[in-house]
Amino acid sequence: MDNSHSASYAAAGVDVTAGYEAVRRIKPMVESTYIPGVMGTLGGFGGMFAPDMSGMKKPVLVSGTDGVGTKLKLAFLMDKHDTVGIDCVAMCVNDIVCGGASPMFFLDYIACGKNDPARIADIVSGITEGCRQSECALVGGETAEMPGFYPVDEYDLAGFSVGIVDEEKVIDGKKLAEGDVLIGLASSGVHSNGFSLVRKVFDVENADIKSPMEELGGKSLGETLLAPTRIYVKAVKACLKDGVDIHAISHITGGGFYENVPRMMTDGLTAQIRLDSFPRLPIFDLIQKTGNIPERDMYNTFNMGIGMILAVPADQAAKAMEALKSVGETAYEIGKVVAGEAGVELV
Repeated sequence: MDNSHSASYAAAGVDVTAGYEAVRRIKPMVESTYIPGVMGTLGGFGGMFAPDMSGMKKPVLVSGTDGVGTKLKLAFLMDKHDTVGIDCVAMCVNDIVCGGASPMFFLDYIACGKNDPARIADIVSGITEGCRQSECALVGGETAEMPGFYPVDEYDLAGFSVGIVDEEKVIDGKKLAEGDVLIGLASSGVHSNGFSLVRKVFDVENADIKSPMEELGGKSLGETLLAPTRIYVKAVKACLKDGVDIHAISHITGGGFYENVPRMMTDGLTAQIRLDSFPRLPIFDLIQKTGNIPERDMYNTFNMGIGMILAVPADQAAKAMEALKSVGETAYEIGKVVAGEAGVELV
């Protein structure tokens, strides 16, 4: 592509050669995510993947798409861009695994005001790390330089992933029963939700977000808020591999407990969650105190320390906890499934 250069396009603010340099930088990172099934390499018009469907009676594709949201504003302010890619992958693959599917591949979309190859490489380093954590391949993507649409130092980031599961192994809540145990998987912090409220509470554009804070264990506010979303793919796969019959899964994202937990319930059943069964992360206490936010609003916006909830039969709870521990997951028995129409009760 050495002879591909348009002086007119460059004068309009789009440097195609910067795009080529970005691809050169990210190519080794992208290839580090390749798993069996990947066809071709970076640079084609479409990412190709040949799934292994051996042993499956009726394969079902499960897809998910999402972005990082206004958490990116923190990345701009901190000038730290190597973790938001993890968030992007996490928001997609964590949704996919709720159906019992294993993510196979991921594609990203980066739109920016100016293509800075070093910054693009930082962003993609996070995306590839997220893909490795979720055992899926980055098979393609798009970087769009859009001068006049985005400020030169800003960008947006979104992604898309596809997973696969045998139809008879789909997790859809149909097996849920009164007495099932709810297991909560610890979050790493705010993850990628509620940042419009977070930014308002702390007035981050004008606040000191880089100095250590005693309330946050010596970490800065910016560092704490940028902690990447935890990816739960290996955790769920470990439970399934050990024979745990997971009845339902909820990914606790925007809308917190009150919006997301009822999505895993079926008619006549409610998730009863004990708030004293898991530690509440300090960042949430600081958000609530600083913003004078009512308790219900906190649990209706944030994950409060629990990023995913699994519902399992009571006699398999110990097995599930052991499987989660084996892959380094911090988990708590946080409640049970009871009769009721509320969907979720926090007690």
